Amino acid sequence: MKIGVVGCTGRMGRMVVAEITGTGNCELAGGTEAAGHPLLGEDVSAVAGLAASGLTVGGDAAALFSASDAVVDFTLPAATLHHADLAAESSTALVVGTTGMDEEQRSALGRAAERAPIVLAPNFSVGVNLLLGLTEQVAGVLGEDFDIEIVEMHHKHKVDAPSGTALGLGEAAARGRGVGLDRMADRGRDGITGERGPGRIGFASLRGGDVVGEHTVVYAGAGERIELTHKAASRVIFARGAVRAALWTEGRPAGLYSMMDVLGFGA
Repeated sequence: MKIGVVGCTGRMGRMVVAEITGTGNCELAGGTEAAGHPLLGEDVSAVAGLAASGLTVGGDAAALFSASDAVVDFTLPAATLHHADLAAESSTALVVGTTGMDEEQRSALGRAAERAPIVLAPNFSVGVNLLLGLTEQVAGVLGEDFDIEIVEMHHKHKVDAPSGTALGLGEAAARGRGVGLDRMADRGRDGITGERGPGRIGFASLRGGDVVGEHTVVYAGAGERIELTHKAASRVIFARGAVRAALWTEGRPAGLYSMMDVLGFGA
């Protein structure tokens, strides 16, 4: 299977390139970057710290989609929507790890998925996806006597908050309780905010250092507290999951899938 990488010189892009190179049953189709990027023309594999492959960092994403069976995208929302259109036009599978998309952008991604298989996940870690399932299950068992708070911490360079994974955990908790997250979320507190409302799902975002990613779902009740936590020690787990998702798309019909589908947790 030929897998391409858009945003191939970024932190995650390089790891995905390395993971593709070291994984059986697939090969690197190439990589692209935005126009004007200083690494355009450099060897894709060499940029990732590997032996040169002869594939250069290109600026033509459409050509990459035409040459690939699947493309992995850890870029920015606007770029991802363009790549989704290219996936739809070429019927190429797309694996999306981009975070920070709003509802309108997610809807546009869904429309593109009517013409190509697209895997969208806030996090490609097997452990995090297990946490998502547990979060929904526990929220469904515990009533509103237990307040739900989601705390996440990432490195100082992360630009969006709460993290996509934190929002995914919030959506899982909301599903467990049979409510909509948009109606029940408290995305931030500052100043005199008043008492915590019943059934609210709160978020707290911490930023600093080189933290890869830590997420905790807190269920706080009277006299007891339950905490579910996942800590990522390396971004390799995300790259590994993304390549696994890309391989999974082979032969799949068009549709919008999640990492839960890839892992078989969605049934």
